[in-house]
Amino acid sequence: MNTPIRKGTIVVTGASSGIGAVYADRLARRGHDLVLVARDASKLKALAAKLTSETGRKIEVLVADLTFKADMHRVEDRLSNDASITGLINNAGVAASAKLVDADLDQLEAMIVLNVTALTRLAGAAARSFVARGGGTIVNIASIVALAPELLNGTYSGSKAYVLSFTQSMHHELADKGIRVQAVLPGATITDLWEKSGVPVTNLPKEWLMSAEEMVDASLAGLDQGELVTIPALPEIADWDNYEAARKALAPGLSRQHAAARYHVGKLQAA
Repeated sequence: MNTPIRKGTIVVTGASSGIGAVYADRLARRGHDLVLVARDASKLKALAAKLTSETGRKIEVLVADLTFKADMHRVEDRLSNDASITGLINNAGVAASAKLVDADLDQLEAMIVLNVTALTRLAGAAARSFVARGGGTIVNIASIVALAPELLNGTYSGSKAYVLSFTQSMHHELADKGIRVQAVLPGATITDLWEKSGVPVTNLPKEWLMSAEEMVDASLAGLDQGELVTIPALPEIADWDNYEAARKALAPGLSRQHAAARYHVGKLQAA
C-alpha cells in the first residue's frame, strides 16, 4: 500500500504510547524516518531503538511537554526549519470525563492548551513550511465526541470539535497548494487515555472498544483513499456524506439581513 505522504521525515506527537506509538510503527514500516515527540524520554528512546532495529529507519527522539511554551516552540522550530519533514501526525492530547461542575478548571485549561493551542501552532508551523516546500501532509487526531458533545466532558468534546472544524478549514485554504490534511475521529480506543481521564477502559462496553492498531490502520487506509475526515468505526461513509451535505445546506440561511419569521421581530418593530 502506498502512502500519500511524501517520502521523508514524519513528526509524530504523543508518540510514547497508544495511538502515537502505533502511527510511529506503521510509518517507519512504510519507509519514513521519524521524529518522535512526547514527554516520556525513556519510552520514546525504547520505541526509537525498537523501530530502528526492526526497520532500519532513522528515528529521532524530541522530548517535549507541549503544554509548556518553550517546548512547544522547539517543536515548531523543527517543523519550520527541517526541510526533510514531509508530514505531521498531530496526535498529542488528553481527555476529561468529569462534568463541568465537578472538574478541575486548571486541568481543563491545560487540556485546551494541549488539544487546541499546541495542535494549532504545530499545524500552522507545518502548513507554512509545507507550502514553501511545495507539499506535505498534516493529520489531526480528533474524536467522535466532536460529533457527540453529550458524551464525556463538554470541554473535551469542544476541543475535538475545534480540531474537526480547524482541519476542514485547513483543507479549504491549503488543498490547492499541495497540502493534504486529514481529521481522524476515533471512537473508544484501547489506550491509556481512558485511565488518565478517570474512566477505566474496562468500564466501557466491549463492543465499543477498538484496538489502537486497528484504529491507526483504518486511518492510514482512509488517508490513502483521500478522505478528509476518517471515522474508523462508521460502517457507512454515506452517513457522514449526508451529515456534511445537511451542514452545508444550512449555509444560505445562516446570515441574512432580517431575523427569521418565527421570531416575529419585524412585526414588533413595525408596530
